[in-house]
Amino acid sequence: MKELLKFITCGSVDDGKSTLIGHMLYDSKLLFADQERALELESKVGSTDGALDYSLLLDGLMAEREQGITIDVAYRYFTTSKRSFIVADTPGHEEYTRNMAVGAAFADVAVILLDATKGVLIQTKRHTRICSLMGIRDFVFIVNKMDLVDYEQARFLEISEELEEFISGFPHHSFKIIPVSATVGDNITNATVNMSWYQDTTLLAYLEDLDLNAEMNVEDFLLPIQRVSRPNHTFRGFQGQVEAGGLKLGDAITVYPSGETALVSRLLAAGSDVTEVVKGQPVTVCLDKEIDCSRGCVMAKGIKPEVGNMFEVTMFWMDDMPLVEGKEYQMKLGTKKIPARIVKIAYKIDVNTGEEQLAETVTKNEIVSCSVLTTEKIVFQKFTENKAMGGLILIDRITNMTSACGVIERAMKDFDNLTWQNVDITKEIREKQLGQKALTLWFTGLSGAGKSTLANALENKLAAMGKHTMLLDGDNIRMGINRDLGFSQEDRTENIRRIAEIAKLMNDAGLIVLTAFISPFAKDREIARSIIGEDFIEIYISTSLEKCESRDVKGLYQKARSGELLEFTGVTSPYEAPEHPEIQIDTAECSVEEATDKLLRELRKWMA
Repeated sequence: MKELLKFITCGSVDDGKSTLIGHMLYDSKLLFADQERALELESKVGSTDGALDYSLLLDGLMAEREQGITIDVAYRYFTTSKRSFIVADTPGHEEYTRNMAVGAAFADVAVILLDATKGVLIQTKRHTRICSLMGIRDFVFIVNKMDLVDYEQARFLEISEELEEFISGFPHHSFKIIPVSATVGDNITNATVNMSWYQDTTLLAYLEDLDLNAEMNVEDFLLPIQRVSRPNHTFRGFQGQVEAGGLKLGDAITVYPSGETALVSRLLAAGSDVTEVVKGQPVTVCLDKEIDCSRGCVMAKGIKPEVGNMFEVTMFWMDDMPLVEGKEYQMKLGTKKIPARIVKIAYKIDVNTGEEQLAETVTKNEIVSCSVLTTEKIVFQKFTENKAMGGLILIDRITNMTSACGVIERAMKDFDNLTWQNVDITKEIREKQLGQKALTLWFTGLSGAGKSTLANALENKLAAMGKHTMLLDGDNIRMGINRDLGFSQEDRTENIRRIAEIAKLMNDAGLIVLTAFISPFAKDREIARSIIGEDFIEIYISTSLEKCESRDVKGLYQKARSGELLEFTGVTSPYEAPEHPEIQIDTAECSVEEATDKLLRELRKWMA
């Protein structure tokens, strides 16, 4: 079986990535006859004046062909006499950098293109940095469109000098710079006659001969458990893909995080019994005794992975919503999926210089170093030691969007000695004692909308019904537990996070909690919902700004308009109205009594 090399093509917009790979496939006779004929026909109606448009072999989406850019990742499989290849052709536009990062996560080698007429651009540097972040250590820089600079050696040497200085700041095994013309075909599969001054290898030849330094230590072994197979009472096998080393029959293994040990009694690969398995193989492992092992656990030999719940992570942020401290995400690492929270943003990394910059928030396409805390201890390794057990993604729990991909730099021991203490008297027992369903009724709306008034009236009604409640008011909380917080976006986020944690504890005590806070930002309310869970009921008091300002009970709007009060919601700071609240009431349209009765009617389905 031929050795497989997985590589990514990336770079800035219109640097010729799709054209380069298309030309490589065409010149190497790696196309089927119908593909070749389709290319010839489609090129006649394109923008190349009838000449072959090799990018059409990769750009399959209609939007890609209309705009002449790559949008999604296109994977192509091909084989030469020396090697098998999988290439991921990725987009160059900044808007689709997340798609490029997905391609980088799978690749062994990065082929990064530059336009000879433009040189090294910001997107070139960003893509290089992301490739390095994703663990790629073999780089090939292609200086494309040499035909547009009349194949000048001086221009190539100028760009090469800048690239050599830039790549010196990244860990790498190999590094190569090749001048090409993707349209003409120079130095892709065949040596060019247009650049006699270049006597080195072509791109395809270089990729065929590249040594990936894949040294394998079969004395070690690592297997993240993906599935436990139990077809009947006589068979129990642990399935997954070997991520390091090898395993033989009779070997002793340790399962993490439990630390239990056992001997290998049977190995199956592709449905057949085998005596040995190595890295990259899917395998079923049977043991000589029953042990506590399920999906997300890790089987190891010779390697002792880390077990903990806090680590330092370098991440590439891909979400349209900014990253802020305190928000909880779903984290996937290896075969484990678990809630995780951003504890602290340490710094951002400048894509051009690599310099560390202090930051409180992170926006799309930025690289950040931060600390992450999971809800329970998990098994992991530093990314430099094992990509499978050190690479992770964060998923937004509300939108289900992949928000970030990242790598674990080191374990943090801050929380190692903390263990969640389970108690005998549970939330369910307390609810039964109190005869009610614990809820958090989260009132949100502009200042003066009537949140506190309505929450207070509702609590009176609930108390008259024999319900056990607690009202948390914004001003009261600010004067006590949150008196150290100001009104910046970051402090507002922390204010809401603390309130949500308090509300959750009170829900665990079986209480119905009413909170009256402006909580102007949707992301902060999402954080509160993720902390509190299914007990969270969002009540939007949708009274208009004009009506709220006409009330101005505390004189705050007047101060904001005169400039005495900065960062005031509705005037100098935005309010993001809930899109899908559980309950919505406009206090300008009804009395307090009517609004309270409406709330009680709406709440009955949750309180039952």
